[in-house]
Amino acid sequence: MKHYSVMLTESIDGLNIKPDGIYIDGTLGYGGHSSEILKTLTTGHLYSFDQDEEAIEYANERLSKINDNFTIIHSNFANMKEKLAELGVTKVDGILFDLGLSSPQIDNAERGFTFMNDAPLDMRMDRSCKLTAETVINTYTYDQLTDIFFIYGEEKMSKVIAKKIVNERQNKPIKTTKELVNIIEKAVGAKYFNKQHPERQIFQAVRIEVNGELDVLKKVLPDAISLLNKNGRISVITFHSLEDRIVKQLFKKESEVDELVKGLPIIPAKYQPKLK
Repeated sequence: MKHYSVMLTESIDGLNIKPDGIYIDGTLGYGGHSSEILKTLTTGHLYSFDQDEEAIEYANERLSKINDNFTIIHSNFANMKEKLAELGVTKVDGILFDLGLSSPQIDNAERGFTFMNDAPLDMRMDRSCKLTAETVINTYTYDQLTDIFFIYGEEKMSKVIAKKIVNERQNKPIKTTKELVNIIEKAVGAKYFNKQHPERQIFQAVRIEVNGELDVLKKVLPDAISLLNKNGRISVITFHSLEDRIVKQLFKKESEVDELVKGLPIIPAKYQPKLK
């Protein structure tokens, strides 16, 4: 299985890894970033999170060939702080998040993440979860679908697409990715479909909803910051404007001096920004 990690050098360099440090890979995937971190560690330790059993099985074998200074935690990274506390870890030296889908997840047609292959409407990263893309498409109201498509997909034809889905599912349930793509095309017309590719935005929106991706990100980032030792680092790889905005806004907020004391010649310690 070939899998190339995105921005591998930049994200690892950003962590400024110490051989004896404690590091977190919040998104293990198929182990690309974790492998590079592990190669640098001598007496340090790596804790890697993932909720995808297939990815964990593959990555465990890959990492074991490097050294055994790692622990894989089968959990959504939203539970990072709690899961680490169970292992006695309360402070770390670096945390990495790679928020994109891994290419093997996309390539595995039966997972339903991509509109390029016909597959069941699934899109679950954790296959033990009950909510699937099929449930979203077939049971959410017109208003709910419109909101998801517009907010998570930033798709301007959201209302038209949502209305078409609601109408079509009255005839029979929408079960596959191909059926959904065809409905999207019928809703917007061939000209708009071929030029703007709204299926990309709709699939992104449904995937975010199924996996609660943005809520998870909003929860974990403050926890991650609180876990860092002084001079610790966070590297975050985002893949669309929604994720990017959440990360940048929080990092900006946590790196600014409180308005109450801004301008003072000496800033009291409790008002110092958490991040640089």
